[in-house]
Amino acid sequence: MHIEHIAMYVNDLEATRDFFVKYFNAASNDGYHNKTTDFRSYFLSFDGGARLEIMNRPAMEDGEKYLSRTGYIHIAFSLGSREAVDELTAKLKEDGYEVLSEPRVTGDGYYESCIVGIEGNQIEITV
Repeated sequence: MHIEHIAMYVNDLEATRDFFVKYFNAASNDGYHNKTTDFRSYFLSFDGGARLEIMNRPAMEDGEKYLSRTGYIHIAFSLGSREAVDELTAKLKEDGYEVLSEPRVTGDGYYESCIVGIEGNQIEITV
């Protein structure tokens, strides 16, 4: 068994798609639009087979995204090396994204950093 995909609602589909394409080398499909409900989505595919569905529809609620809350809290991307973690973290910081934790070895042995990415969503960048 494996997770087929993860989905998230976003306010700006195009900006979110561009973010994941630019920083995480996502490949996007052409998108889907249900003209009856005005639901729109893209499937983003990543190396290794993981997929993220980003979605939008009219009249969505957009409450504050507390970093310490119940429910899904972050998405983690494995880049394959410490150097890649360092480089992407520096690039995201340079481009104005908040770095919650600089690259480091965590207590459970991961080498990772955490950033607040597009639309306030936490992203973990790891080896």
